[in-house]
This record gives sequence, C-alpha cells and structure tokens, in this order.
Amino acid sequence: MLIVADEQTAGRGRGSNRWWSGPGSLSFSLLVDLIELRIDRSRSPLMGLAAGAAVVGTVAPELAPHPTGLHWPNDIFVAGRKLGGILVEIPTVRHCVIGVGLNTNNTLDNAPAPLRTAATTMFELTGARHDHTTLLIGILRRMNALLRQLATAPESIGVLADSLCLQHGRELTLELSGRATIGRCAGIAPDGAILLDTPEGRRAFYAGVLR
Repeated sequence: MLIVADEQTAGRGRGSNRWWSGPGSLSFSLLVDLIELRIDRSRSPLMGLAAGAAVVGTVAPELAPHPTGLHWPNDIFVAGRKLGGILVEIPTVRHCVIGVGLNTNNTLDNAPAPLRTAATTMFELTGARHDHTTLLIGILRRMNALLRQLATAPESIGVLADSLCLQHGRELTLELSGRATIGRCAGIAPDGAILLDTPEGRRAFYAGVLR
C-alpha cells in the first residue's frame, strides 16, 4: 500500500524529532509485506539505508553536479544540506512502514528558522520544478529492487550505503541512552552499523543520534 500526502501538517521524525514539510514537497509512506519479501525484521537498519539509497539514486541525476548522498542513519543530503529523511517503523510482525519526506518543489521561506540554513530543496538547487509522479515511480522501482536484494544479499545494501555515505572521515558525536561518543567516521558497515574510530578503538553503533 502506498499513501502519498499532498500536504503534511503533523509529521514526525525519529524519536522526539519534529518533521517539517512545506507545500510542494513530496511525502509518502509505503507499507511493505516483510513475509512476502522474505525480509527478517531484524534487518530494519538496512531497510532504512535501502530506502535512502533508492532516493539518492533517483534524485542525484537531477541535482548534478551537486554531491548527493546519505547521512547515517536516515537522511539524504546534497551540497552539505538536508534534502530529505527516511523513517522506518515495524508495527506488526508482518509489516514495515517506510516513510519518506523529500524537499522537491517547496522553498524554505516559511520553514522554521533553524532549517533555513540546514536544509535545501530540489527547486532551490536547480531553479526548476520536478514532476512528482516521475520521481515517485523512480524511487519505488529502485526501492523494490533494493528490498528484494536485501532479502537475498543483505550485506550488499550496507556496502552500497557506505559508497553513498557523505560522513567518511568526519568527526562525529553519537548520542545514545544519555551518553555521547566522539569519533571519526569510518563509514557504514555491511550490516548497517555506523563505524566510529574512537580513542578506545573502532566501535559499531546500530542506533543513536549523530551531531
């Protein structure tokens, strides 16, 4: 099941984060049957990365030469600013919901003040309007292929996400359960973890908020 929202007024992000989507953006949720696709629900970190890779693969040609890629665990960035986000939830044993919010034909004029310097839109980068139907079909086709690939070769999704990761070599702070870990990003592991080189050695994290 696919649900596309022409306007979203009460979106939310990971945890307690708020999600803002302005008029003209593309927001949708895809209900996925995990049993039909033979995906183990423990692969949820890789599902988010597969969805992010599908979005990047679709929009990157539209945004060239601006560098487009992933920020672990669920953000799409271009030219150093956030273009969109992914939220994966598994409400039942059988079902997964993949939510996607993408700044397409909207502007940041009416966005909350902190977002005006941290985010961007496809329209602001290119000066052109982008057809939502074309974008949506492209994303769904790639997502379908990558989710099926996840079922048979899960590590390949982590490898793909690592190739799209824009955080390589950056010093990051990861907050998890009230504790902060500082380290230099060594990329994304084949199982979907973020790798940080810390004074204590390389550590892998499967959850947390990066700063």
